Amino acid sequence: MTSTAPADTRPDPPHDPDARALAAFGYRQELHRSLGRYASFAAGFSFISVLTTVFQFFAFGYAFGGPVFFWAWPAVLVGQLLVAACFAELAARYPISGAIYQWSSRLSNVTFGWFAGWIMVIGQIVVVAAAALALQMVLPALWSGFQLIGTDPAPTSADGAANAAVLGVILLALTTVVNLLDNRVLSLVNRVGVTAEIIGAVLIIALLLTHSERSPGITFHTEGAAESGLLGALLVGSFTAAYVMIGFDSAGEMSEETHHPRRTAPRTILTALGAAGLLGGLLVLGGLLAAPSLTDGRLAVDGLSYVLTSSLGDGVGRALLADVVVAITVATLAIQTAACRMLFSMARDGQLPFSHRLAKVNPRTGMPAAPAVVVGVLAASLLLLNFASPEAFLAIGTTCIVMLYLAYAMVTGPLLVARLRGRFTVDGTDETGTPLFSLGRWGVPVNALALLYGLAMTVNLAWPRAAVYDPAGGHWYFQWFTVLFLLVTLGAGVLYRLLRAQRVHAAGDAAPAAPEPTR
Repeated sequence: MTSTAPADTRPDPPHDPDARALAAFGYRQELHRSLGRYASFAAGFSFISVLTTVFQFFAFGYAFGGPVFFWAWPAVLVGQLLVAACFAELAARYPISGAIYQWSSRLSNVTFGWFAGWIMVIGQIVVVAAAALALQMVLPALWSGFQLIGTDPAPTSADGAANAAVLGVILLALTTVVNLLDNRVLSLVNRVGVTAEIIGAVLIIALLLTHSERSPGITFHTEGAAESGLLGALLVGSFTAAYVMIGFDSAGEMSEETHHPRRTAPRTILTALGAAGLLGGLLVLGGLLAAPSLTDGRLAVDGLSYVLTSSLGDGVGRALLADVVVAITVATLAIQTAACRMLFSMARDGQLPFSHRLAKVNPRTGMPAAPAVVVGVLAASLLLLNFASPEAFLAIGTTCIVMLYLAYAMVTGPLLVARLRGRFTVDGTDETGTPLFSLGRWGVPVNALALLYGLAMTVNLAWPRAAVYDPAGGHWYFQWFTVLFLLVTLGAGVLYRLLRAQRVHAAGDAAPAAPEPTR
């Protein structure tokens, strides 16, 4: 894609092949390139953040599916691995920030790619808000003093929903500040946080499995799925796994800050998802096996926090919950960073309002400051919905998943078309002369299955089930929240594109050139 940013006439340093590779796409190196393989892995893993997301949505999955909801986990993992394999190919060939926007634009056209990026960045902002809300599932269980509003910590209660919004806003203020600092500080926080999360997840799994109250055969019990039936239980139960296993593309988002991204990003996309999928599945299984009771109703309300403090004792349970707080903090930070890079990438091409300001990178820190503030403020604004109704907690969570799944399909779809038309090459080498990651002859079937899976899950997640989105009744806008939010997002995008085209026409300026089709 041709950049609309001012051209930099200075030659790239001859000793910096990564900067030369970026220049071949029409961009100059502005973000500081300081991330190694583990930092790249941490970017993807911390977005997924199994401790954050499993603790946040375990209760929901169990409430609708009972123990059998566990089996939605491996199904979603397989589907997302198909998508990740396609993304790994693209990360090797287009190591540019704003991955979804860049990939979709180069595989289709600039308009389609713009909508993919638009949907993705709005979805990422919603994910930031949803991740920040996860503190409510952990902090009050860690210490009752964290319940700043009211007395009921359940996120589905009025007190819990309002308190979740307050805690979330405080967290977003912190992550916004970190996103304004040097990216080496950001990377350090990410790496330390991910290491702590992995160690904590392994310890929690080991302790839960050694405190089992029942056998794994419990996962075949369908008592909790009686009303919706087995299929319905699995479809709704899949929300938990679907929410956990998104964001692995963040390693691609950070390509312009990664050393040897053509070699590093494909590996870290796959390893981040694989590690998160394995650990998350074991966490869900361990929680089901170690729960003091499957029928007292607490597992469907308090989730894994209840299992830890009840089964492992207050001391050990609270220590592990503190590690979960670290994971939630780092996850919110990583998701906000990914959204910042998407805004920066689109603004650099002049594709957003206030592009000049959003595309500006602080030369000292190597960080785009304006996107960090924009994402933080918009995500905090979404949290205010929690004051309106507790149902907003679930509406925000499921909406962000749908947005990201749809944006992913807007990459795998054009990629499949490009493959079938022979316009997607599997040739090429990375920075060391090693052949780029490729699916080879498996490309078409893997890509086709990835697209079908993504579209099916998008419909499943967005389906306006009253029992899921408006259990109390009387809030039709929450039942249809995801669909309405998506329509508003698309409508706002169309309106902006039309107004922008009118301004360009009135000014007599030519529209930015579309990227060359992939060959």
